Amino acid sequence: MPHIRSLIAALLLCLLLPTAAVAQVGEARNALAIGGSAGVAMNTIDFDPNIKQSLHVAPTVGITVRYTSEKYFNTYCAIQGELNFTRLGWKEEVLDHNSQPLPDTYRRDQDYLQLPVLARLGWGREQRGVMFYVLAGPQLGLCIGERAHRSSTWTVDADGNPDRPNMFSSQYTMDIEHRFDYGITAGAGLEWHTRAGHFALEGRYYYGLSDLYGNAKKDVFSRSANGTIFVKLVYLRDVFK
Repeated sequence: MPHIRSLIAALLLCLLLPTAAVAQVGEARNALAIGGSAGVAMNTIDFDPNIKQSLHVAPTVGITVRYTSEKYFNTYCAIQGELNFTRLGWKEEVLDHNSQPLPDTYRRDQDYLQLPVLARLGWGREQRGVMFYVLAGPQLGLCIGERAHRSSTWTVDADGNPDRPNMFSSQYTMDIEHRFDYGITAGAGLEWHTRAGHFALEGRYYYGLSDLYGNAKKDVFSRSANGTIFVKLVYLRDVFK
């Protein structure tokens, strides 16, 4: 995966460079807004060896602080920090050794505190109107707890082991090993500026660069990283502008 990580880093750098440039040549702005967000996080774990999954859908809520510093031509440049509580994990599509669906269900919930620090570029109305924006940056996370949910029906073979493709069932008994998570997040949204505050609808994708479990040759998985789609509603109120 090194080439994918390098590409993501390059794309992020391209987004951040205009923000750095306008700090010297743009029209100054000095606007601080604080608020919160709520939405859904749709997660899968990029397991290798692969485990068949559907989207793990769970809530995300948090607080948001945004500082707008510059306007460069028609581009509004800001930096945004957040502290979010997000439930991630995976929801397995359980198959037998012939890769046929079973009535068994399995879901792992993992609760994270997440800290994204984002460059934000916006175009549109600065006051009383609609603005389109994109944002991207690094994200840190810390898993603060996990729980497994397994159906009462649990299909096993003659030896009492879960009946799964290639007899692979290690994921059911493994606790998270690496609670610290890091990666890159990017997205876009629409924001409505009103007298009552700023309302936004936003979509994002988070690409995890760290693994939940050990990835050495002796370990079960060579990769086990989060990949998350976020859909969020955001509300911000100006502190000063």
